[in-house]
Order: sequence, then C-alpha cells, then structure tokens
Amino acid sequence: MNSLKFIKKAVAQIGIFAAILFIISCNNSPKTEDTKENAEEHNEAKFDNNNQEKDAQFLVNAAEIDLQEIKLGQLAQQLGRTASVKELGKAMENAHTNSLNELTALAKSKMVTIPTSTTENALDAYKKLNDKSGSDFDKSYADMMVNDHKDAVSVFEKISTDGNDADVKAWAASTLANLRMHLDKAMVVQKEVENLK
Repeated sequence: MNSLKFIKKAVAQIGIFAAILFIISCNNSPKTEDTKENAEEHNEAKFDNNNQEKDAQFLVNAAEIDLQEIKLGQLAQQLGRTASVKELGKAMENAHTNSLNELTALAKSKMVTIPTSTTENALDAYKKLNDKSGSDFDKSYADMMVNDHKDAVSVFEKISTDGNDADVKAWAASTLANLRMHLDKAMVVQKEVENLK
C-alpha cells in the first residue's frame, strides 16, 4: 500500500517536472540566426579598412537582394493569379539565381562572407505577400518588385561609381543592365494588374 502511494506521488512529481521543463523550453526557443548579421560580423572582423568594409557590405546587401527575389519569385509562381505575375516571378527567380551564383564566386575571391539563406528582412517581405491572394497578391507583388528594383538600381549605381575594388565595381556595373530590365518588366506588370478586382 505504501509503495503504491509512493509510486503515485513520484509519477505526479515527474509529470509536474516534465510540464515545467516543457514550458521553459517553449519560452526559450532559440531565435533563428540571421545570416546577414552573421556575414556582417565576419566581415567586420576580417577587414580593418573602411573601403574594404564598404565593398564587403555592398556584396552582403546584394546577396540579400538576390535571396529575397528568388524566394519571392517562387512565391509569385505559386500564388500569382495572372500569367504575367507568374512569368515575372519565374524571370526573377532565374535571373537572381544566376546573379547569386556570380556574386558568390566574386565574394569568395574577395574573401567576403555573404548570407547563404534568406534573411529576416526577406522573410518579413515573404510573410507579407504570403498572406495575400488573388488580385491582391498580384498587385502587391508587382508593387514590391518595382520598389525593390528601384532601390537595387540606386545601390548598384552608387557602388559601380563609388566602389573601391575594381572587380566589385565591374560586377555592379554589369548587373545594372539586368536590374533595369527587371524594373522595366515589373513596371509593365504593375500597370497590367493595377485595375484587377
């Protein structure tokens, strides 16, 4: 009889202890690591020259742009209502995958660490779009592509003239033509979908 009471009491205590551990582990779930922040920290430690850091930061930002456009392009192919949005998504995925491959080789040759997976900013943009559907999605995606590519063109223009490393400047300048073409395509699609209901 006493051993049965002891066993019941022990089982109850173990159950309470397990519940407490479960609650603690849920509240202390580790935050996913942002590969952009990680890359920036690695580059700051590597480069003691502001000019090198500036070029490295550009490569980090360019990788973030490519990773975001790839992910959003995939989403547009899945959720897009119109053929033009789906086609724009496919074009963005393909072009930014190629750009990321070139960028990865350039960064490696310069010993610059770049993000290797979608960053927090890109995931936020993805979540905003993923919550939309139908014509609302198409309009939001087209608007985002126009705004993103206007920003990207501005960043790439600046580094292609003000950058310090000749290879980084050359890559930025050669990528500008594609970014401008993407902006033009996005503006055409934006115009097509603006009156969708």
